Amino acid sequence: MPSPSASPSSPSSSSSSLIPSSFRDLPPVVWTIFAGTIVNRLGYLVTPFLVFFLASRGVTGAETSYVLGALGAGNLLGPAVGGILADRIGRRPTMLIGLIGASAAQGALFLAPGVWTMAAAALLISAAGSTVSPAASALLADAVDSERRQRAYALFGWGVNIGTAVAGILGGYLAAQGYWLLFAVDAGAMLAYALVVAFRLPEAKRTTTPRTPGAKKDGIGYGVVLRDRLALLLLPLFGVQLFVYSLTEVALPLAIRDSGLSPAVYGAMAAVNAILVVALQPFATSWLARFPQLAVQGAGSTLIAVGVALTGLADGIVGYAVSVAVWSLGEVVVAGIAAGVVANLAPAHARGRYQGAFSWTWGTARFAALTLGVTTYTTLSPTVLWWTALVAGTATAAATVALRTRVDARTAHELAA
Repeated sequence: MPSPSASPSSPSSSSSSLIPSSFRDLPPVVWTIFAGTIVNRLGYLVTPFLVFFLASRGVTGAETSYVLGALGAGNLLGPAVGGILADRIGRRPTMLIGLIGASAAQGALFLAPGVWTMAAAALLISAAGSTVSPAASALLADAVDSERRQRAYALFGWGVNIGTAVAGILGGYLAAQGYWLLFAVDAGAMLAYALVVAFRLPEAKRTTTPRTPGAKKDGIGYGVVLRDRLALLLLPLFGVQLFVYSLTEVALPLAIRDSGLSPAVYGAMAAVNAILVVALQPFATSWLARFPQLAVQGAGSTLIAVGVALTGLADGIVGYAVSVAVWSLGEVVVAGIAAGVVANLAPAHARGRYQGAFSWTWGTARFAALTLGVTTYTTLSPTVLWWTALVAGTATAAATVALRTRVDARTAHELAA
């Protein structure tokens, strides 16, 4: 695949000594996506403050649920569409459609005159925005070989965390100055990333379905994924693990509130997570690369499950900080592994759809945490939720490790082919 001769986001020789060894051999296109991702994540300021914005527009609590529900539904629609488009029209066009569409939807939400137009704009924001990830992930898979994919996805995830951490600090300041600033920065950041995509990212060489005698046609949808038995085993396992992780942003604030602590405590816990992940992830990725990746995934998922379950034992700031530290370490450990495994399973011509299926799994897990997780917490009991997280997280971690032999054999077969 062609790559630009120079990229402003590729590591220079003078700074390469500061970069962990596992990232130094990644090509310029990966670093360009990394830098663009940081910029793009600055365009996620509105969502954390959306409830407050809606209240400022006189939207009631019941009506707020319609807008938030539309936002969640878009995260189920966008990845599925993005995966198909990435394989059919290309990675770059799909990313541009998503970024420009989400930027326009930000303006539509700010200017929307009523609840239903707000809900429609929220649906478009999340649907368009979530088409970008499958295309970007497929482009990463195109740019590197199977041995380096996990590191490329870990770097991609590191960019997400850096951008999210900065956005968290920036958002609070901008919201105090006026909500219009949140929308302006969101739209501007997405358009800035679109310019990076348009002028700095090469398009992958299109790979078509092999025309071997007797080969099944993939069609235009997800049949290629649905016929992959190993993928159908792994994706639900990853989905449950992602559900457990999503409880950290859904149930943790409920637990802190019910402990009688202020929202500032949740902000402090978010800061603990951001600091640990941003500081440790690149070095942990370098060190853990020597171990079997599904075994590392299992260990990290277990840490996340234990950390989430420890939330149920916390009754003060120290207890919550310990629980956050444990699941943050798990987040550091698993960085990039699941996406890398899915990419290695995918035929070259179907990488977009495999990443779309993985992104859809991620969206489904988050949606389930927002609905089933919150319902379990509020109608049954928090204890049931914490035990469920512990059991589900550790069980799926063990099941993932048990599939290691099959995944290794499949990867070796693809490399030989």
